[in-house]
Amino acid sequence: MRHSRLWRLALLVLAIALVAASCGGDDDDAVAADCSADQVDGDLNFYNWSEYIDPELITAFEEEYGVDVVESFYESNEAMLSQLQSGVSYDLVVPSDYMIGIMITEGLLLPLDKDAIPNLENLAEDFQAPPYDPNLEYSVAYQYGTTGLGVNLDLVGDAFTPSWALVFDPALTANFAGGVSLLNDPRETMGAALEYLGYSLNDTTLDHLQEATDLIKAAKANIATFDSDQYDESLVNGEVAVAHGYSGNMIVAIGEADNPDQFTYILPEEGATLWIDNMAVPVGSQAPCTAFTFINYLLDAENGATLTNWNYYGSPNAASEPFLDQEVIDFYAETANANTEVITDTGSYEINFTDKLAEAKS
Repeated sequence: MRHSRLWRLALLVLAIALVAASCGGDDDDAVAADCSADQVDGDLNFYNWSEYIDPELITAFEEEYGVDVVESFYESNEAMLSQLQSGVSYDLVVPSDYMIGIMITEGLLLPLDKDAIPNLENLAEDFQAPPYDPNLEYSVAYQYGTTGLGVNLDLVGDAFTPSWALVFDPALTANFAGGVSLLNDPRETMGAALEYLGYSLNDTTLDHLQEATDLIKAAKANIATFDSDQYDESLVNGEVAVAHGYSGNMIVAIGEADNPDQFTYILPEEGATLWIDNMAVPVGSQAPCTAFTFINYLLDAENGATLTNWNYYGSPNAASEPFLDQEVIDFYAETANANTEVITDTGSYEINFTDKLAEAKS
């Protein structure tokens, strides 16, 4: 199965750091909804990453089930968490691996009503017992991918070393027309700086995190923007020479560019993020049955393939594989042995990543 090596790498890293943090969640107040397959109980308020689902899939769901889907977007897991903690109500969210553990611990997620999600049987075996939610009590894998760098070869040249130096070394970036962009994401951007310095992106030594903060500050003169939304467009439009971003967005943008051979997507040799995003229903959802029906809809074999073929991320849906574009399959097979690391929940230390990114940007 094409996911096996990539997912087992994630399991190895996550098993060490996440199991203890995610198995003791305080979920006493999270009561499962009582839904049936294909049941809807209102419109769907969907809080998602930008450019992450084919709009035609949403339209087809609305037409089939007679509901509206209102989609809004966030730039980071931390931004999404803050909204839920403040009491804003959503019916479906798409947190990354480490964030699922945090949300379980904080009692922010409803248990899945598995009777309403018969297509769970389509989930690839490697995704059926993730360490951050071992029994799939609260979440279902949505897509997976990597975080690396998109490079404009006309502006950077083709003789570069695949390194985070492309965004953090002022001696390099000063020569790039338009500068570079970094994600507006505490764990991703601070993690990239830590990796460039030779540390794990999950390092919890404050002195090391301060080194990473100072590194970003020193590079800031050539950082055009901290952006988690339009970074791919900025790259292909020639506004920045190097962009920090997510694999699928990068590959789609490069493929649609007038001159795709001018660009490439790389995983820095010091290491890069491997992530798994998940579908989950927050406590306080006004339409949990609609949310479970939408999860089931996306786990359909052909709908799952439509999702992946549109956003070019890895699919956890085994039933979708016969319908996937070969280009997507080949791309994620090539990254399976890359030097990647999974972001893990660092508990009370998490706030330091957010604070230090704010300091680096100020």
